[in-house]
Amino acid sequence: MKKAIGIVFIICMLPILFGIQQAIASEWNESRLLKNKVEKSIDLSEPSIVIPVSMTDRNGRLFAEQYIEWRNPLPLVEIPDFVQDLFLLSEDKEFYDHLGYDVGAIFRAFAINTASEDRQQGASTITQQVVRMRFLSNEKTYERKFKELLYAATMEKQLTKEQILEIYLNEMYFGNQVYGIGAAATYYFSRPLDQLEPAEMAFLAAIPNNPSRYDPIRHFESTKKRQELLLSILAKNRAIPATEAEIYQQEPITLNVKEKTDNYVMYSSYVLAELEDLISQKEGFDVKIRHAESKEQRKIQLDALKRRTAEVVAGGIQIETALDPNKQKRDEAALSSLLTVKDLQAGAAVIDNASREVVSVYGGKGYRKADFNRAYQAVRQPGSAMKPLLVYAPYLESGPFKESTPIDSSNLCIGSYCPKNIGGYSYGTTTLMEAFRHSHNTTAVRVFRNVGIENAFAHLQPFHFDHVTKEDHVYPAALGGFSHGVTPLELASAYTSFIDGNYSTPRAIRNVKDRNGEVLYSWDVTREEVWTLSTTSIIRNLMEDVVLNGTGRGITYRTGYTGAKTGTTDKYRDLWVAGMNDKYTTAVWIGYDKPSSVQRLSDTKIHLKLFNELLRD
Repeated sequence: MKKAIGIVFIICMLPILFGIQQAIASEWNESRLLKNKVEKSIDLSEPSIVIPVSMTDRNGRLFAEQYIEWRNPLPLVEIPDFVQDLFLLSEDKEFYDHLGYDVGAIFRAFAINTASEDRQQGASTITQQVVRMRFLSNEKTYERKFKELLYAATMEKQLTKEQILEIYLNEMYFGNQVYGIGAAATYYFSRPLDQLEPAEMAFLAAIPNNPSRYDPIRHFESTKKRQELLLSILAKNRAIPATEAEIYQQEPITLNVKEKTDNYVMYSSYVLAELEDLISQKEGFDVKIRHAESKEQRKIQLDALKRRTAEVVAGGIQIETALDPNKQKRDEAALSSLLTVKDLQAGAAVIDNASREVVSVYGGKGYRKADFNRAYQAVRQPGSAMKPLLVYAPYLESGPFKESTPIDSSNLCIGSYCPKNIGGYSYGTTTLMEAFRHSHNTTAVRVFRNVGIENAFAHLQPFHFDHVTKEDHVYPAALGGFSHGVTPLELASAYTSFIDGNYSTPRAIRNVKDRNGEVLYSWDVTREEVWTLSTTSIIRNLMEDVVLNGTGRGITYRTGYTGAKTGTTDKYRDLWVAGMNDKYTTAVWIGYDKPSSVQRLSDTKIHLKLFNELLRD
């Protein structure tokens, strides 16, 4: 009877047992599928990490740093064994023996967490911590932990132990947006890691365990106590003698927290803009942009250029520049002190005549980082300041003319276009010098017509004015009447051609290096002859006469040479002066960001005062 009952019971249990078996098989298959899926999805490619950008002036001195996170990655061989032991012995003693995770530690943590119903006990190896830093969150769930183990095992297969430890030491968080032991040394002590004392190294090693709790700036004493604990761990594990640990524990710790260097933001903002141009030229983006067949294609290339520039910057670069810090500082102070009228603004650039480098830029009064920089972003009509480049130099190139050459300065109309002179005055025959000295508009248009519009504009091609287009090939251009205009930097750059008749685009960047000091980019410096010596000499004489006898009276004439050309646009919306002395070439624009008349200020000759300051050392 019992046997019969047993058989019936077994028969009844078969469906249940089958169901359990199916459930177990299903769970096993799902677990295996999840494992396979996770392993296939694991991508251990390096994440995007932004390294600081540094800029140095012409003397090799640091003047600007661009960063959100402070990083200074070091190869493992440059990280002292003492530092490595601090982390290995306190975080993962079995690091060189396990396969990415410590099974014993996991079971111990599981038992403790289960008993306490609070998942606080950790069991993470250094490899697992690297996985969390790079790929996962700090969420305390078993699902995340399972994924973490798979990632850690995969990482151990793809990388050596030394590579994993190097990543760990360079990417762990040290608080205050500081990442990596090398960066922590330069941030908290303002010295490289290899120049720190062992006590200081141990102090830094205390921070990552809990960067908020052990923030040395806010919680110095807590950090010091953990430093002492770490030194005790070293002694306990016989990494250092106990007596040595006691000595280090007693040594005083003095922080020397790094202050972010961010001087001359007018200049540094231009350097970053020029960097994009440099990358564009060196990597062929400029050609693709220039030959784009549609606005959409052009935008695609521009976006690609910006992404590439961001990638280069994120890699950590050192930019060596031509900045003259003394002049930049003096120019900023001098020009800002002269712009006393509310909302009145100015933009300027100064170029060293000998090197043809941009040594100073003025972005505007009250300029702050990332503001609109009027030195290279303010595109305004240049007025008569364009005449030497577009009218008179091309005219001199077209024939055997000189300063005393007679020229018809009477009124004229070309179709419906009838230019007027300042004040409505009418002139007859004058010399070339007289017409230039007083900036006669009728003369300029007549000369422009004689040269030919296309021929005149061909002479501007070497200067690469970005906003001068085919639409500007009209007679009002002779008076600086462009649909858009030029920037102060562009105009100053073009005027350097009147130094000796040769031209090479002035630059601020000398070279761009990676964080190991290898040169990534530098400009190809080539000079081309754009004006003959005769034309150059006559233009220089004409500009000198403007300073001595014409619209430039009020400009200080210094020993040697000083020459300039002024410019005023319709309704006095813009005031310009461009020119040079023996040392510098400059152009300055004065006006309002929202165009309105500055005629009253023109009468005070404020533009000449600013120009004077820019030509000073």
